[in-house]
Amino acid sequence: MRNLASLPKAHLHLHFTGSMRLETLVELAASQAIRLPPGLARPGALQLSPDERGWFRFQRLYEAARHAVNSEATMRRVVREAAEDDAAEGSGRLELQIDPTTYGPFVGGITPALEIVMDEARQASARTGVEVALVVAASRLRHPLEARTLARLAARHAGDGPGQVAGFGLSNDERRGDTSEFGPAFAIARAAGLALVPHGGELLGPGHVRQLVRALKPDRLGHGVRAVEDPAVIREVAKSGITLELCPLSNVALGIYSEPAAVPIRALLESGSEVTLSADDPLIFGSRLVDQYQMLRAVHGFSDPELAELARASVLASRASDATKRRLADGIAAWAAGGSGPPGPSSNIPEPQVF
Repeated sequence: MRNLASLPKAHLHLHFTGSMRLETLVELAASQAIRLPPGLARPGALQLSPDERGWFRFQRLYEAARHAVNSEATMRRVVREAAEDDAAEGSGRLELQIDPTTYGPFVGGITPALEIVMDEARQASARTGVEVALVVAASRLRHPLEARTLARLAARHAGDGPGQVAGFGLSNDERRGDTSEFGPAFAIARAAGLALVPHGGELLGPGHVRQLVRALKPDRLGHGVRAVEDPAVIREVAKSGITLELCPLSNVALGIYSEPAAVPIRALLESGSEVTLSADDPLIFGSRLVDQYQMLRAVHGFSDPELAELARASVLASRASDATKRRLADGIAAWAAGGSGPPGPSSNIPEPQVF
């Protein structure tokens, strides 16, 4: 079987803080006398429940990690290492998601926070060969007017190249807020040509997916896995050309599915939906990008040609430049034919999980 780390691919659903290496977090926490919750010490063993209590536990871990990223230097380090780790896993395009509101207080506001990350993304792109762009994400836990502010900020920096803002998202607990009230923010982002990439269809079922599709008219849907529970909804998703950013191992860690075998990946593909694979929050869930591909091979019996097709879908769904898409597509074809894509630089990321 071919090396999945050498399969060229794009990474479309990765959160800023959640991308951090565990050893980096431990080092930062020690230097700042921050006490980390036990759940962050053994992320691969995390098993939550999909209810309010489970989400609260997840948020507690995430907030603990965020507290350690509180300066320009630490923000730059997170971006740099995310790019290095993606390069080691064969990713040629990374669309890193960030809510600058979280980091603005440490660097003088949301505009400097975003511009710092943009600048480091440009530098990391040049160093690693991974085309790193950004997705600005609003939070469902804040007022929709704040989402409009973030959409305007994203629009001012819109572009598909390295270090630019390629998309606008909506994250956090999808049970919170009224989806339709975020429509004006998404209209601002749409007018600027940004990819619209809200979260949905993970904690809530197909009814919420339908609401997202009709109210926000997304290009991609973060997760969206539970759309398959209603044939009419998944048909609407497929007909609308919406790509699903699946993160199957995080679905299992959050308790949406009891085990990797229960993730309905083949049913989604059979519906005609475009499907991609992403890691979501490796720091919390203990699984990286290659682990998602490895799980489909080991548990769901995906062949190398099928895995290559998922990689190709990720590249096509990205906002990468045409030149980057052609380069990655050529690498995928070579990998599928028995060769390999261009190797990335070495990194001290964990070995892929064994299922």
